[in-house]
Amino acid sequence: MRLEGKVALISGGARGMGATEAKMFAREGAKVVIGDVLEEEGRKTEAEINETGGECIFVRLDVTDEYLWENAVSEAVARFGKLDILVNNAGIFRTERVEETSGALWDQVMNINAKGVFLGTKAAIPEMRKAGGGSIINISSGLALVGSDRASAYGASKGAVRLFTKSTAIQYAAEGIRANSVHPGIIETPMTLPTILNTEERREQSADRHPLGRIGQPEDIAYGVLFLASDESSFMTGSELVIDGGLTAQ
Repeated sequence: MRLEGKVALISGGARGMGATEAKMFAREGAKVVIGDVLEEEGRKTEAEINETGGECIFVRLDVTDEYLWENAVSEAVARFGKLDILVNNAGIFRTERVEETSGALWDQVMNINAKGVFLGTKAAIPEMRKAGGGSIINISSGLALVGSDRASAYGASKGAVRLFTKSTAIQYAAEGIRANSVHPGIIETPMTLPTILNTEERREQSADRHPLGRIGQPEDIAYGVLFLASDESSFMTGSELVIDGGLTAQ
């Protein structure tokens, strides 16, 4: 049990990568809180984890709302006694080029993808301090490392997550609070299926972009997140874990 005795809060945990991470964490002994705006799917994931012997609660969480973040952290501590792990997983994906991006769209992407990470981190740190340390894992993107012919706001938001992670890492290292970012390639999730993976041709094109020749699966990312959440990564902070099938190596 790699997370035995630990308590984790995962945003965007109702489905996709977040749900996969939550289920994997529970199998490895963690008590899990999943936060999401998707209540029906969140309750379903909660039930699946509990029915298979894990311990999980769902809380409604809009990551742009500071009060709801504080409530989610409070719920985790009230139910499980502490908070050791935060996974800032929630995000949205948009593909507009610069001139196609409205100010409102830019703000929406930044609020969810970047401000949400900031608010979650800010809410979690005091409880991690009380617990004697913790691990913050921020889901960034390969597009935080390279430019894109599209996805202008998305890439910028994930670049913000990358640098914010490093600032968090150096500010709180002395207190045993670690922060690392994860940079996926194209992963098959409910976020990408309606956009870049919505036809067989586009799926093949996406797979061909990766030197390993396939689209990533949520489990590919979850195993990396599990490593960063565990004590196995105790000498890692401010790092970038790239899990992208070789996409950004080209």
